[in-house]
Amino acid sequence: MGDVGEEPKWKRSVPKRTSSSKSSSSSLSCLINKLDDGCLMHIFSFLSPIPDRYNTALVCHRWLFLACHPRLWLRVERSIKDPLEPGVFPSIETAVAAARPGDTILISAGGRHLASDIQIKKPLCLIGGGELPDETTLICSRGADSALEFLSTCKLANLTVKTELGCCLLHRSGRLTIDGCVLQCESNPLDFLSVPIVSTASAQTVLSPSVKGYKDGVSVSRTRIEGGAKAVSTSGDLTLQRVRVIYARTSLVFWFDMEQQ
Repeated sequence: MGDVGEEPKWKRSVPKRTSSSKSSSSSLSCLINKLDDGCLMHIFSFLSPIPDRYNTALVCHRWLFLACHPRLWLRVERSIKDPLEPGVFPSIETAVAAARPGDTILISAGGRHLASDIQIKKPLCLIGGGELPDETTLICSRGADSALEFLSTCKLANLTVKTELGCCLLHRSGRLTIDGCVLQCESNPLDFLSVPIVSTASAQTVLSPSVKGYKDGVSVSRTRIEGGAKAVSTSGDLTLQRVRVIYARTSLVFWFDMEQQ
């Protein structure tokens, strides 16, 4: 038995944190901030837009500026306070027209955005800015053929697309990825015109050089499909494969691919 005043062994084994160790840890945490803006923005470009890149904007004012820079993504906001703010657009159509191949377009939550016969001919990523897809809604007008028409490899995520007489998404060519979305067609007497996803891709489709190496196809995951005579319509060479459906109390959630046999 040791002396009464002797320090316990477990206490002696734990190294005490000195002021030098505290300063070294704080200096390590500040190393990334010594990078210039271009290098730091390049690092941010490897993060997924939501939630990783979105969360980086909460760190400090500098990271907010870089994480929301137009080089990383464009923003669509219906009520723009400053119309000259770079990278911010009043509509999806204007954002798509201004975007460069590979850009990400963040569509603001809390409202409805008009999307009627918008052709997307370059690789883009369209993402809803809300926590749930129901918070960002794209509305297709009654006389339009589709809300969005894809002629390139693109991704759609965290969005709700509603249409009445027409399809939500018209896929012509490229690789279309739909993740965590809601596609809704209204029920009406002309039900055969209302189909959430329509693909006309064929083996003869010639892809642009920017998407070389990608086969035509549609990949759907975690997506609710509601209304219409049927969920998917294909008139090209694509067939439905690897179908999986999860039944919830209020909806059906689909996973499937449309690819060439």
